[in-house]
Amino acid sequence: MARLKKKSILLAGHATSVALEPAFWAALADVAANRNLSLAALVTEIDLARGDQGLASACRLAVLDHLIARQQH
Repeated sequence: MARLKKKSILLAGHATSVALEPAFWAALADVAANRNLSLAALVTEIDLARGDQGLASACRLAVLDHLIARQQH
C-alpha cells in the first residue's frame, strides 16, 4: 500500500495537515481543476460539509462521489 503523504492546508485561517495516499492527492487535484478551484478551496468545501467525519476520510469519499457522478453521466 502507498505511504501517506501529508500536506498542510489553510482552512478558515488555520493551518491543518491532511494525510492521504498520493493517488488521492492526485484525484483531488483533478477534481479541483475540473471545478476551477484551488486544492485549498476544494478541501475547504469538503471540510464545511463533513460533519463529524474525519477530514481525510471526507476527502477520500469526495473523490469517490466525484468518480461515481462522472460514471453516471
